[in-house]
Amino acid sequence: MSSRERILARVRAAVAGAPPVRVERDHRTAGHGPGDAGLFAERVRDYRAAVHVVPADQVADAVARALAERGARRVVVPDGLPEEWLPAGLERLRDDPPLGAAALDAADGVITGCAVAIAETGTIVLDTGPGQGRRALTLVPDYHLCVVPAARIVPAVPDAVARLDPSRPLTWISGPSATSDIELNRVEGVHGPRTLDVVVAAG
Repeated sequence: MSSRERILARVRAAVAGAPPVRVERDHRTAGHGPGDAGLFAERVRDYRAAVHVVPADQVADAVARALAERGARRVVVPDGLPEEWLPAGLERLRDDPPLGAAALDAADGVITGCAVAIAETGTIVLDTGPGQGRRALTLVPDYHLCVVPAARIVPAVPDAVARLDPSRPLTWISGPSATSDIELNRVEGVHGPRTLDVVVAAG
């Protein structure tokens, strides 16, 4: 038996027969209505990300322009990403079979959708669902372009939590990866993409 198994066995023995604990989740919400796409875009810009708000039928053009501005030609495209979001002639890298860390690092970037986005905080949440891929896809490449349909923007964090499945692995993104751990000097790209572009597909 491994150390992990021994620890888990002790925990299970300690709580055996204990009554179930009810966790109250009655946080304040805004009523589960749609979030403000303009506020979301403003908050995302505050994080030094580039935001492009376009009509839904112009997403592919916006994606093409953003990729051209970044010089991104070979990008990872997870399964399930809507074809209408992708420009013609894009060199796509599929993650099936899963790409190794070296291949992901060599890619020019990744394009994903999202599970939900939060207007109040400018946060994007991915849950590895269709069009989002596994977590490594949005952690290793240095450039991430995320398409956010306006219908997936909610007002506040409690509204997002109410929509999410807590059993799925969640990645919460508020701008490009950055840290100020060393003498409060901001360093980008330490724990994830240095550059984040967000295309908001307005209704």
